[in-house]
Amino acid sequence: MSPKIIPVVMCTGHGAGLWPTARATMPKQFIPLFGRDSTFQRTLRLLSDEAVFDTPIVVTDPEQRFTVADQLQVLGLRAEIVPEPSGRGAHSAAAIAAELGLARSEAALVGIFPADHVVQDGRLFVETCARAAAVAAQGRIVAIGVPPSYPATAYGYIRPGAEIAGGAREVEDVAERPDAALAARYLADGYLWNSGNVVFAATAMQARLQAAAMPIGSAASKEASLGIRMLEADAFAELPAPASRPASSERPDAAAVIAGHFGWSDIGDWSAVWQVSEKGKDGNVVQGRGYVLDGANNLVRSDEAVVAVVGLDDVAVIATRDAVLVTSRAQAGRVKDAVALVAANHEPEAVSHREIHRPWGKYLSVDLDTRHQVKRITVKPNGVLSLQKHHHRAEHWVVVRGTAEVTRDDETLLVHENESIYLPIGCVHRMANPGKIPLEIIEVQVGSYLGEDDIIRIEDIYQRC
Repeated sequence: MSPKIIPVVMCTGHGAGLWPTARATMPKQFIPLFGRDSTFQRTLRLLSDEAVFDTPIVVTDPEQRFTVADQLQVLGLRAEIVPEPSGRGAHSAAAIAAELGLARSEAALVGIFPADHVVQDGRLFVETCARAAAVAAQGRIVAIGVPPSYPATAYGYIRPGAEIAGGAREVEDVAERPDAALAARYLADGYLWNSGNVVFAATAMQARLQAAAMPIGSAASKEASLGIRMLEADAFAELPAPASRPASSERPDAAAVIAGHFGWSDIGDWSAVWQVSEKGKDGNVVQGRGYVLDGANNLVRSDEAVVAVVGLDDVAVIATRDAVLVTSRAQAGRVKDAVALVAANHEPEAVSHREIHRPWGKYLSVDLDTRHQVKRITVKPNGVLSLQKHHHRAEHWVVVRGTAEVTRDDETLLVHENESIYLPIGCVHRMANPGKIPLEIIEVQVGSYLGEDDIIRIEDIYQRC
């Protein structure tokens, strides 16, 4: 029997193709696109089968490490969280995964699994991973390919060769994203989509990278607070930049591919979301407060506002609190270009939501003008904001739920529901929630400058100073 797979979940990037729902401040993998669970949570559920998988390792952006912890807590699952200083592509992911696996065991079998993909048949996925592990234990780098259902131009491809043990095949070729004509040829020639899921022995991957003259460096890590390990930034300077071809193409004799028939999508755009979603009347998919009259095969998603679509077919209409996207499903792959256009005009909505998540909770910007801003702040039980001050604004806090423990210069006060406190410009202050229920505050900022960079942190339990 093969050893368990140590899953290394790559939880980086933000998925610009799913703007305006996905943005840098709340990436695609943390959004519940189908039901209550995010794609990250769906992935962790798949990897919770203890007969096949060891405790997962989640590699994520440093800014998202607490979001990862929160979503794991909701599931009641454990994972080791390792923030990555900078995303550097396929080779660095392989090097990091190999080293993190070896930190647990010299005989480690490691799997790289993207956090932002969707699998429809979880049982078949786990079974396929177990078969991949048996082949990987023999020293092969095993990619999991997916039989294509159409000539996709958004995916890479793998050409399977001669059959080897365990139902796997040798890898004859690994191809980049093709144009439409080449994709059609790949489909006819029996290529598989490259799903990005790979299983290997950690020692085999390190040997492969070294043989290919890849400077794998050392993805060394150090212990940090709150149970989160940090990768050493200096080690990352030696890791390779994104490569044009994955490592498995450089020594085909050591690579293998297994076909996975479990239903897979990387949900890279809104058309892919429509494809995977359960259809209603006339093929429409409606999420939230949406309505379709005399239209077919549409995707309508609204977080708050009522959205009505009349007499249109094959469109996607996505409405958030502060942005609306309307696109034909055929052109959904160009949403990234639209985001670039919005960003070029310095619109903050290109990267930020009005609701921002923090390690202690979240805040929602309710109203903003040149000299005032109103926020609704929610602090988790035992959450503590940083000890800080501002040079350009004063703040008024009104407690609407719970009790706030407020530090203001040399005094500490308890502010109860329906009470308020004033924090003048320049005072050193902190808010904490000592209670067992979420603390909700309405904050009114008044001043000549209201930017987040006017927060001067003095102490912070989340190490953000």
